Amino acid sequence: MAAIFSMEITVGPESIDMLKHVNNREYLRWMEEAAIAHAASLGWTTEVYLKRHEAWVVREHWIEYLRPTFLGDKLTMYTWVQNVSGSRSLRRYALVKGNRVVSCGATEWAYIDFVNGCAKDVPQDVIESFTYVAPDDERLEALGIDRCVRFEPSCI
Repeated sequence: MAAIFSMEITVGPESIDMLKHVNNREYLRWMEEAAIAHAASLGWTTEVYLKRHEAWVVREHWIEYLRPTFLGDKLTMYTWVQNVSGSRSLRRYALVKGNRVVSCGATEWAYIDFVNGCAKDVPQDVIESFTYVAPDDERLEALGIDRCVRFEPSCI
């Protein structure tokens, strides 16, 4: 079980905009893909959530673009869950090229019962499946992704 999940990305032509660098929307897409892949690696696939009639939905995204990326770049997206409180969870991301962080971000996710559309507390079995990574965790420093993130939702 990886507390800090990583996903390799090679920038393809579909990600390039008219300025010949990666379009900003791609960073958000990669964040979502990494979050879904991380959960699935722990057994929480889309199919499992659907059977439970539960789902995570985005409440808020935050992205900081630090350096541009280009066609053919080899990137690593890291993601980890910082905490869970009630129906919400804060997930962090760092996108790295070589040994430099090119983007960092966060998503505040809300757990819902999708039959009635209402938020619900994250079930205990879901909570126990993830290892939580504090902002000062030494594993982040070891990976070179311990950059100070300015986003902090007010409700968690």
